[in-house]
Amino acid sequence: MNIQEYDRSVKSGWVMLAILMIGGVGLGCAMIWWFSSYIGSVHVWQKVLAVVISTFLVSLWVFLLCGFFTLQPNMSAVLILFGKYGGTVKTSGFHWANPLYTKKKVTMRVNNFNSDTLKVNDLQGNPIEVAVIVVWRISNTVQAVFDVEHYESFVTVQSEAALRHLVMGYPYDNHDSDTLSLRGSVDQISKHLEKEVQERVSKAGVIVEEARISHLAYAPEIAGAMLQRQQAEAVVAARFRIVEGAVGMVEMALQKLEEHKTVEMDEERKAAMVSNLLVVLCGHKAAQPIVNTGTLYN
Repeated sequence: MNIQEYDRSVKSGWVMLAILMIGGVGLGCAMIWWFSSYIGSVHVWQKVLAVVISTFLVSLWVFLLCGFFTLQPNMSAVLILFGKYGGTVKTSGFHWANPLYTKKKVTMRVNNFNSDTLKVNDLQGNPIEVAVIVVWRISNTVQAVFDVEHYESFVTVQSEAALRHLVMGYPYDNHDSDTLSLRGSVDQISKHLEKEVQERVSKAGVIVEEARISHLAYAPEIAGAMLQRQQAEAVVAARFRIVEGAVGMVEMALQKLEEHKTVEMDEERKAAMVSNLLVVLCGHKAAQPIVNTGTLYN
């Protein structure tokens, strides 16, 4: 059954407190006057009736006092009468409602959830450790109270499930800038995570303000091997850039020499020049000058 949330208007607690205080004082004065004036001149059954009526009125007065409740800012109270939803009070302050109503208070303040560190395999099958922070709040009190059991636990379990599902769909790291990775695409991954968590917890009337990975690391059993792999990949990527730049510089040098006709070289001399330039530009150490006392052919 789909229950729609609606705001319930209740009476001011201060007005009802004044009414009940005046009524209580009046009832007390009336009882004192009656007992002092007529208690000795009436029949026994009248005395019993007077005691019963007095007890009933006092009990009713005490029962009405149970209808008072207070709400702080960003707090709400779901009213339930014999299992039936009776509306939601969202106005802060001192209120009075039918004492028969069960008043289940629900916070509408922003909550933080920081998950435990989970071990999950990424898209490439590498075991990694990951944790998530979810910032959320209740927007629909009816769904939070009636559609799920313990909405806080529900948010916790569903957030961890969404995190596991997301991590299994992306690699931990990827040097290809066009491919999303958990470590290299933080903003995009956070948006995807927030969307997935929101889809899972919406049935509890929860709005996700933010969802972000708070901890990300390789599992201890492969951390050393992965570090060596990352270092090797970084070296390869760096050497690729160096070679790419060196080739461009050699091409530019040959082009400038031909344009300005500084020196005319045949193919063998060009090959030697290219070889020397690449050695100088791509070497790890500074080049050592070599004095050539002959020619390229001797």
